[in-house]
Amino acid sequence: MSTDVSRDSSPTAATVAAIIRAGDAELPLPGDGATADRWAHLTRWCQRDLSVGRLLEAHADADAILAELDGTRAGRNEFWGVWASEPPHPVLDAFPNPSGWRLRGTKAWCSGASMCTHALVTARVDGEPRLFAVDLREPGVTAERGGWRNPGMAATDTESVTFDDVPARPVGAATEYLDRPGFWHGGIGVAACWFGGALAVVEPLRARARSGRADSHQLAHLGAVDVAVSAARWSLESAAAEVDARPLDRRSAQLRAFRVRGLVERTASEVIDRVGRALGAAPLATDADHARNVADLLVYIRQSHAERDLATLGELVARVD
Repeated sequence: MSTDVSRDSSPTAATVAAIIRAGDAELPLPGDGATADRWAHLTRWCQRDLSVGRLLEAHADADAILAELDGTRAGRNEFWGVWASEPPHPVLDAFPNPSGWRLRGTKAWCSGASMCTHALVTARVDGEPRLFAVDLREPGVTAERGGWRNPGMAATDTESVTFDDVPARPVGAATEYLDRPGFWHGGIGVAACWFGGALAVVEPLRARARSGRADSHQLAHLGAVDVAVSAARWSLESAAAEVDARPLDRRSAQLRAFRVRGLVERTASEVIDRVGRALGAAPLATDADHARNVADLLVYIRQSHAERDLATLGELVARVD
């Protein structure tokens, strides 16, 4: 079986594979005392290229999940995804047999569908999701093509994947993936990626101000953006310290994740809006990097559940003593 780090030869896949192969994707685990460093890496990756950073975040998240639930780690010749979306349809099922577990069905929203060599995948067992590790180089794994129509995050190769009697290995107990504190720590890792994307979007406005050509309205927008970005940065730094201080406290981890994600999502939305109002259509039309950064971030922050997440946070806050 192939030992290539990626199953795809696209520039994005090649960049991610090179980072993994060099060992630069081996980040400190959440709660081990260097969570701020872990999230800072995610932010830097996403500030440079949001699609690359998003795929590396998933690989690093898989590594952390394996360490927490399985006592193993992702290897330098492996490119992992985490495919845990559970829409009503399509459905991926897992079935036990004498030789182990088998996956049958289709999994939607698989980032790195044709790139990853391995994935942590949720599949239904008696109607409930359970986490499995899968070698995607096995026969019976087929990534679909053409389902993604938006230019934003198109480089992440997010498609549906069909599994036809593919062997899989359970990771953790039946409900352990969702019940662990690390699930919520990982959610803040995604927010660190959003933050990196926001920093990339604001750069043309910063450049205009540094050039001395910004008018008073543009400077006002930059000031407002700086307030929002600073608050998000402090929130991530404070959250990292709290995770390291109490890594196993699931209740506080859940509250923290909803709060930080809500703040960073709002920051990203404000950055997109204010930079657009400050600079107009020109950079969106003529600066390919900026146009891609905005398109990528608009799609990526929709990984949040918006008002549903805020409603869940409200319920949690109402129960806090």
